[in-house]
Amino acid sequence: MTKEKLTKLEKYWILYDVANSAFILLVATIVPIYFNSLAANAGISEVNYLAYWGYATSVATLIVALIGPVLGTMADAKNLKKPIFTISMMVGVLGCAALSFPVPWIVFLSIFVIAKVGFSASLIFYDSMLSDVTAPDRMDEVSSQGYAWGYIGSCIPFVISLGIVLGNEALGISMTVAMGISFFLNAAWWLLLTLPLLRHYKQVHYSPKREHPVRDAFGTLYHTFREIKTQKHIFLFLLAFFFFIDGVYTIIDMATAFGSALGFDSTMLLLALLLTQVVAFPFALIFGKAAKKYRNDTLIKICIVAYTAIALFAIQLDQVWEFWMLAGCVGMFQGGIQALSRSYFAKIIPPEKAGEYFGLFDICGKGASFMGTAMVGLFTQLTGSTNWGISILAVIFIVGLVLFHYAAKQNFAKK
Repeated sequence: MTKEKLTKLEKYWILYDVANSAFILLVATIVPIYFNSLAANAGISEVNYLAYWGYATSVATLIVALIGPVLGTMADAKNLKKPIFTISMMVGVLGCAALSFPVPWIVFLSIFVIAKVGFSASLIFYDSMLSDVTAPDRMDEVSSQGYAWGYIGSCIPFVISLGIVLGNEALGISMTVAMGISFFLNAAWWLLLTLPLLRHYKQVHYSPKREHPVRDAFGTLYHTFREIKTQKHIFLFLLAFFFFIDGVYTIIDMATAFGSALGFDSTMLLLALLLTQVVAFPFALIFGKAAKKYRNDTLIKICIVAYTAIALFAIQLDQVWEFWMLAGCVGMFQGGIQALSRSYFAKIIPPEKAGEYFGLFDICGKGASFMGTAMVGLFTQLTGSTNWGISILAVIFIVGLVLFHYAAKQNFAKK
């Protein structure tokens, strides 16, 4: 019988979702608005502001896509996963704290790229820890709990930060100082909530120790690429994931920038995206429970179809209430598609190669958003319309749905 109560190690693993989600919520809300003000002061137009933000996000994800698989392969060696995870996490934390300093917009974007690289890299090793902290039959539940508590827990530093930013005049401080406090607060939250996992995590599954970790990692990675081609259920899933999660992360990264470019009030945008977090909390748990009754792949397909509809709805979006509705709809499916994709992949790969495989998973995940954010930026500039820029994501979701359908068929046939 499957245990219902979370173990201490499962809780500490989930707690890192709460820790790092504070940064990503900040990036999805306050940071683009702050960058918009920096760009406006430098005379940059709204269309170019959205494009530059998309390009910066693309650069960060491309860097992680290039280094992620190698670092993931290195982390599979005994006792290496925790230190590499720690270094990545600290790059993100220190980068977040460095955003506190008042700098020109181009310097701000550069620091943001560094922080985003650290954040994204840490998730490669964090995700691969799932097979070490829990059993295969609990992965859907634990993964969903991670996203759920990450959504609701991250609201705590966000609400405090929002209060400081919006109430800066009442507090007698400038907007720049208020933003600096917010960045530092979120960096501290991220670090402190990571400590329990660092203290208690032990690498259970690992590959043989390598004499030359970096050189051997490239060789192992090459062998894995060749091996994956013969494992159609893994290859097709990664290809499908590349497309549909690309759309998800692009929406997360650019939602506030999209609303800001449409001229919506900054406070309204922040509150609408706070709604996304609140809605995502129960729905992530619902999808985790539903995975016990329904097939994981069926639930993922439902999420992809929903996101396709969301992208198509964005074509005509020009009212505040429509943005609120969009935020709620995104929250309903965001946690489900992320959590179930993570646990689905963890079940179909060798646990002793989890770091290596999750490095590839990251290429097809956050690395893939290089394509989405770049396409949104490009189509926005080509059409002169932010709506049409975002709507191009519908095509990406449809391609992902078709590929995932065939991946699920291959996995079912293998069983």
